[in-house]
Amino acid sequence: MSGTDKSADEDALFVLSAVLLTPAQFPSVLGDDFPEACAALGLEPYDRGYGLVLGQDGTGGRWTVAVDDVSLVAVAIAAWDCGMEYDLSPGERTVVAAIPGWPLALAVAAPGIPAPHDPDPEPDEEADGARPSLAPPDTTSWGPAQRRLGADEIALQWEAWRDQFDHEDERQRAETGTEADADTGAKPDADSAAAAAATDGGGPEILHDGVRRVLKELHGYLESSPPLGRVRSRFAPAGARMLRADGPGWSLVARTDDIAYILLDDEPNEVLPVGRGPELPKLLEALDRIAVRPS
Repeated sequence: MSGTDKSADEDALFVLSAVLLTPAQFPSVLGDDFPEACAALGLEPYDRGYGLVLGQDGTGGRWTVAVDDVSLVAVAIAAWDCGMEYDLSPGERTVVAAIPGWPLALAVAAPGIPAPHDPDPEPDEEADGARPSLAPPDTTSWGPAQRRLGADEIALQWEAWRDQFDHEDERQRAETGTEADADTGAKPDADSAAAAAATDGGGPEILHDGVRRVLKELHGYLESSPPLGRVRSRFAPAGARMLRADGPGWSLVARTDDIAYILLDDEPNEVLPVGRGPELPKLLEALDRIAVRPS
């Protein structure tokens, strides 16, 4: 296996990209939690996780190679993110599975070989019924994959979303002549805003049924541990943490020192803000304590 071998060896892998598949960091487009993401690839959800190496063989066939040397893949990704060259060549002993196809969309291809395509099944697989090649989830219409990608984008562009929320809040206050609740930060529009109370009635009424359901399920995570990776925490500026939580039909992204945003399968393309209020900070702190973090 090599990312630099230019021979015509059909078994050589020309590495194009790599991602981590661990409880704390996995392509959320594949599932709401780590076991679900592993199941999408036919892998066992081992706690140590995997590195996923995406490339082409000498015929141009797409392959996803799962390796157990997570550190090697993490180093390669960090080097590429810094604009450095890194020859990612996992040893054969680290390979857990070689799966035809790619689970994620790639806009690149290896030079000098045929265009990316699904590899032909082996003769014995044709008789036994081969598993279909991996393919990226459909994100052309709103659904779980698109909802999770939306939450990814909010986490990535947090400051821009906060600015947009603040500007919209100021505009609505100017139009209605009302003041936003200084405690909750809730916007006057009851169809798009959510008060930041807990579900026990200790605060303002929650205005959106979907948000009420999500907050109830998040409290449930504190009482009974959710599947691994359902709640994840990573570094954020000023000593805060960026939280990401998912569940059946919903995604949440929040900063422990700020507000939260919720996306629902039932609300296509809508982003529902949840203001601080008296209860949200305590909920976020509790979720951060049970969240998995990058090692």
